[in-house]
Amino acid sequence: MPAMRAVFVDATPALATAARRLHDPSTDRYAIDVGRPDIDPDGIPAALGGAEVAVIDHTALPLEAARRCAALRDVVFLGTGARSYMDPEALAALGIRVHTIKGYGDTAVAECAIALLWDAAKGLARMDRGMRAGQWLRTEGMQLGGKTLGLIGFGGIAAETARLALGIGMKVIAWNRTRKSHPGVRFADLDEVLATSDAISLHLLLDDSTRGFLSADRIAMLKPGVLLVNTARGALVDEAAMIDALRRRHIAHAGLDVYAIEPLPPGHVLTTLDNVTLSAHSAFRTPEANENLVAAALAHCRRIAAGA
Repeated sequence: MPAMRAVFVDATPALATAARRLHDPSTDRYAIDVGRPDIDPDGIPAALGGAEVAVIDHTALPLEAARRCAALRDVVFLGTGARSYMDPEALAALGIRVHTIKGYGDTAVAECAIALLWDAAKGLARMDRGMRAGQWLRTEGMQLGGKTLGLIGFGGIAAETARLALGIGMKVIAWNRTRKSHPGVRFADLDEVLATSDAISLHLLLDDSTRGFLSADRIAMLKPGVLLVNTARGALVDEAAMIDALRRRHIAHAGLDVYAIEPLPPGHVLTTLDNVTLSAHSAFRTPEANENLVAAALAHCRRIAAGA
């Protein structure tokens, strides 16, 4: 008999396939059921059905739902940004531990950040939309070689982003909350990074101290015509101030994979601006990252089943 039961409550087809392949019922001391990707948060208690562990990819776990999960003791969140979906401290007060996963998709997210940066510099998506509508839009882009990329926050994803940016001939400067060093990267104070970078890429974790970090005052400090990339969390940015700066072209172009509200509501103002490139919080979605992510989640389940 398995020592524990887990439920992957909101597995996408790709993640479900990986979970079924990587779970070995002959050796793993836990059983795991796989749910559906479109589950509503209110349906989580029924989906768990008395399981001790919930594996969660993209669904919120509000406290009122967690209180109805009588046996729930551990949540394995697929990523680092659990705070966007749940309150770890409040869950801990209910006796529920939240486990997160780092490093599974550093290269995937960094590649997306650079892809958004390329489009922000070259206007490829805008020209594509125009040509499909019968327009011949030839716009002047920014040459990235020789320009300065400023990284706000410096963990594994930022390190990969720096590697790629250095490879295309950019200069890279960075600010981090704790002291760091990295080959080819010059670390500077935040004001210098904001004021001198030709492009800014955000790589901070979201917590109470970083919510709204790129505020109206800090946006005002940015170099006029700056490119902004955010593959971290939408709530790091004062969205209204960013939209105002985009309209004034103080921010020349933003490449965004994350938003204050997700999914982005139909008709959201960001969808009306021609100097924004939008992707659907998919930076980490590659087969390689999926494999790493699910393997790490199941390793958490093994540790929990073993009483670790």
